[in-house]
Amino acid sequence: MDFSVWLAFFAASWAISLSPGPGAVAAMSAGLSHGFWHGYVLTFGLILGIVTQLLVVALGLGVLIAASSAVFTAVKWAGVAYLVWLGVQQWRAGASPIAGPDADSARTVASPRSSPRELLLRGWIINAVNPKGTVFMLAVVPQFLDPAQPLALQYALIGATLAFTDLVVMAGYTLLAARVLGSLRSPAHRRWLNRAFGSLFVAAGVLLASFKRN
Repeated sequence: MDFSVWLAFFAASWAISLSPGPGAVAAMSAGLSHGFWHGYVLTFGLILGIVTQLLVVALGLGVLIAASSAVFTAVKWAGVAYLVWLGVQQWRAGASPIAGPDADSARTVASPRSSPRELLLRGWIINAVNPKGTVFMLAVVPQFLDPAQPLALQYALIGATLAFTDLVVMAGYTLLAARVLGSLRSPAHRRWLNRAFGSLFVAAGVLLASFKRN
């Protein structure tokens, strides 16, 4: 991959990462519930999901998902069900005030603290079980590949670029929720924020349900 081509993809990757979606909602939800450093663990799960999508495309399985109506539908509804489930869980989360003024300790007292493994898995599922992401990868990634050069190295470079931009962008989303939204410590504020994020998860599920292959 020529440097000029990589620069074009680097610019595109920022637009991909900054686009609001389930990943951004999940990052802000994690920041609100767990503070920045603990909540930021979810971002690594999101990146693992992106890498999974890229591997699916690289191995040719993405074509099967995009072409097979049954496989596409099954993966899509699995993703929809998970996003709606996350929304219900967030809506029902405890409304206790944030513990302490320190944003990094910002989390609910009543709600259980998710383990790093749980956050990783949550982030991975959000991005991995998303046929919309697969179709997007199939449409965008091949445009930046040079068939005359080793494909494995190019896929690795694309994956590293997407991982870098997501690390930066999701850090911003997580920090925003931990520092700004986390400063709203009353039970009423907490209840409103939980329901707002729960609604956003459900909305993301509805949008995914409406997505159709071209």
